[in-house]
Order: sequence, then C-alpha cells, then structure tokens
Amino acid sequence: MKYISDYKEGDRIGGVYLCKSKHSAVAKNGKPYETLTLQDKTGCVDGKIWDPSSAGISDYECFDYVELAGEVTVFQGAIQFNIKRLRVAGEGEFDPADYLPVSKKDIGQMFDELKGIIDTIKNPYLNKLLNSFFREDEAFAKAFCNSSAAKSVHHSFVGGLLEHTLSVTKLCDYYCSSYPVLKRDLLLTTAMLHDIGKIRELSAFPQNDYTDEGNLMGHIVMGSEMVSAKAAAIEGFPKTLLGEVKHCILAHHGELEFGSPKKPSLAEAMALHMADNTDAKMETFTELFEQTYEKGWLGFNRLLDSNVRKTGEV
Repeated sequence: MKYISDYKEGDRIGGVYLCKSKHSAVAKNGKPYETLTLQDKTGCVDGKIWDPSSAGISDYECFDYVELAGEVTVFQGAIQFNIKRLRVAGEGEFDPADYLPVSKKDIGQMFDELKGIIDTIKNPYLNKLLNSFFREDEAFAKAFCNSSAAKSVHHSFVGGLLEHTLSVTKLCDYYCSSYPVLKRDLLLTTAMLHDIGKIRELSAFPQNDYTDEGNLMGHIVMGSEMVSAKAAAIEGFPKTLLGEVKHCILAHHGELEFGSPKKPSLAEAMALHMADNTDAKMETFTELFEQTYEKGWLGFNRLLDSNVRKTGEV
C-alpha cells in the first residue's frame, strides 16, 4: 500500500485506509458533500467526497476500512484526498497494524528510560508511589505505553503518552539543574504522573476518542484521583506531600481557562506547567511541518494561536 505520508499534490489515490471520522455538510451551492478523516500508521489526511450520491461511492461508516480512488489536492498548505470512488474493504484486504499511528521512538526503550529515572527518586514515599504505577500495576503500565497523549493536538499516536511524559520529565530534570529552588523528587514525580488520567480519558486505538468518563471529568481530575488511590495504600504517606503532588497535577495546564482546576502555587507546579507546554507546542510544530511540504507562511494555526512559518535556510 501507499502510505499517506508518501502522497504529494497531483498523485492518484489507490489503497485501503481507516475512516477515522465522517461528516455530512452542504456547500454554498446547495449541494451535499462529505468530509472524512483518513488514517494509516504515518498519520491522518482530510478527504472530500463532493458527490456522495455517485454510483462509485458505497455506504460506509466510521472505523470502516475503505478502499479509495481519486486524486490528491492541496488546501491551505496540506494535502487533501479528492475521493471519486469508495467501497468498504473486506477481511484479508488489509493488515490493521498498518493503520495505527505509532511513535517513531522505541516504546520499550523509552519505558526502560522512564523506570531508570524512577530509580533516582530518593524520597521513599514518592519512589513507592511511582513504582506502584509503573512497575507493580501491569494493566496500568500496558495502557500507559500504548496510549496517545491527545485525540489530535499532539502526540496522538501509540506510545505518544509515554513519549510526551518522558520528554516532560527530562525537561524538568534540566530545570532542576538550573534552578536550585526546585525540589527534584517532587518535580520529576509529578512530571511522570501529570497525564496518567489520559489512559481513562481516551479510548484505545483505533478510536482514540474521549470516553464518557473523560468528557465528564477530564484527565487532570482523574489523574489526581488515581494518585490518591495509590497513595492510600502506602502506609504513612505524608498528607502535605500528597497535597503537593496533587496540586502539581491539578495545576499543570497553568490557567483556569485551559482546564486547570488550580493555577500553580508551587515552584514545582509552575516548572511542570512550563515543561508540559513546551513539549506540547514543539511537537505541534513538528507534526505541522511533517504534514506539509509547503515553504514560507503556512497560515493561522488555532492550536498555536499564530500565523506559522517554517524557518528559512541559513
């Protein structure tokens, strides 16, 4: 098969792709059309069916594997599939492993590196708390390693939650070497735990969509609850320390309007927020640049709240 990342403007489309979403709409001329999100392991692409009633378009639903024919166009700097024919693929016509976006980094190596950092945490209560999640809870560890960090914003691939968490943890470790005011054990512990609620907020692939629980509470609150439950099983866990851990998790989005129940009151909470924001924004730039071969200005990006341009050659 030809992967989404291999297509360029003017190519003919041919192959089977996962239909991640579909929406019906009406154009300005009054004619109905359909918008699809198509996915394989290299990423996602928008698709358009401008004539859904055409004889070449068969009935299909979300999460069907569909065989397509058409051509590749470019809209606002990103490729788009203009679909002329579509049918649902049958069993044996595709390998599901080709349709799950996966981290470019080795998941096993990243998880080993994260556990190695746990071994450097000297506070016995924080060390036990981390091990209760990442070493002793096999179901949690498996879900954590296979989850994404978001539905679509950044690190939205298998292993994305682990990759993001490790990156944030390493940034926080750097902060500790530069700012002695920070308590390393607390900051690195909360860096490793800040997004654990996402294993319950988002469903498993290929859906990778918000669960009922995720929509009702969100990963920040759920992560705090998960920490409370594990800490309750550790005899003598200091109440003040638990409050500090939970505060860092509850405040890691930085602002109330960004979903944080609290704004950072601790230096460690502020450092965690900045590290989390840095990694999320840099990954957003990275993924945006990977999805287009356009040079110069790429237009306004809602997630970055800015008109975005690739850096020129030096």
